[in-house]
Amino acid sequence: MGTTEGTYVGIDISSRNTVLSIYNSNMDEPATISTILGEENYSIPTVLAKRIGMGQWFFGEEAIKMSRLKEAVLVEELFNLALRDGQIVIDSDTYNARDLLTIFFKKLFSIPGPMAALHEVEKLVICVEQINLEVMELMNHVASKLGIDQNHVMLIDRSECFYYYALSQKPELFLYNVALFDYSGTNMVSCTLHRNQTTRPQLINLNVTNHGEITDNKDELFDEVITDTFGSSLFSSVYLVGDGFDGEWMKVSLSHLCKGRKVFLGKNLYSKGACYGGFIKDGKRDWPFIYIGDNDLKLNLSIKILENNVMKFFTLIDAGESWYDVKGECEVILDGEPEIEFFIQRPDSREAHSEVLELTDMPKRENRTTRLRIEARPVSDVAVSIIITDLGFGEISPASGKSWEHTITTE
Repeated sequence: MGTTEGTYVGIDISSRNTVLSIYNSNMDEPATISTILGEENYSIPTVLAKRIGMGQWFFGEEAIKMSRLKEAVLVEELFNLALRDGQIVIDSDTYNARDLLTIFFKKLFSIPGPMAALHEVEKLVICVEQINLEVMELMNHVASKLGIDQNHVMLIDRSECFYYYALSQKPELFLYNVALFDYSGTNMVSCTLHRNQTTRPQLINLNVTNHGEITDNKDELFDEVITDTFGSSLFSSVYLVGDGFDGEWMKVSLSHLCKGRKVFLGKNLYSKGACYGGFIKDGKRDWPFIYIGDNDLKLNLSIKILENNVMKFFTLIDAGESWYDVKGECEVILDGEPEIEFFIQRPDSREAHSEVLELTDMPKRENRTTRLRIEARPVSDVAVSIIITDLGFGEISPASGKSWEHTITTE
């Protein structure tokens, strides 16, 4: 009897709306979940409402509807309140905003149809506008309440979702550059994707520009944004996301966009990109690209070890991983001088430089009778904290309890 393959769940969440997609290897592309069966009702308001005098909760459009009917108390700004670990008073009862966000997530997972039929969640990939420690702590809290192990949770920002989505499409759609225009609310942001086809893997660069608010003369101003963004470069495809593109106001600008380019309009790009991102980062697909984002490590860190009489490099930290949740650890036997040599390499360079950490005041022992634990934990995208601990060597050489700490940086 075969095992059921886990599902990748991509959730794009903001203070205003949430979009949910699912994906596994049996699917051609991620599927976006609608709150109404048979309809493409993908954008779910990030709100809850509690029925007055009862412990019943509503979410999304239904929460807004029940609030308008004066049957429930609406909780808005739920995501921002949870980020601040705020308190909310409803019907004289005080609730923790993080717990209410957990209820919101439980409601997402209980949407009838595909979500209700979910078996194991292989990875919950949460897309937010910007990643920071507060977001990471909040999402780990929510995931733990949902019974999802931290190792099965991945945080990703919108630019990286775009990267995974755009390069998961047909090759002709990214033959040249690719552009994204995000018009959420009244603010316009562009993101352009460029491939360096001379590197292996191909190095991807994203250029994000905030064009500010566009409220009047939208067609004319958006056309100017298009001109500024494209310049003289070739673009194969363009993606438009955000409710600002609702309506039929694009006339001149749409004609400009469509000249020699494929143009796509939708609201589920980020949640689908999140699904692709989790799938690809888990090694489920060949991926000939590398993108080093704002939240990704900008260095590879390794040491030389002797294994079965063969000298080789052991990688402690890989560039491209999120510095928030990656760490490296190993145990080695010290051979020779009381020092460890670390090799640091930028992902866009073939050259590596080394730093030697001297283990001062190391107890004097016979050679190869000292076992060391080496722990590497990033403290930013360009710096890694190293802690080396003397473990001794069993009864031959008791552990001294000494440790040495050093920060390695590319700056």
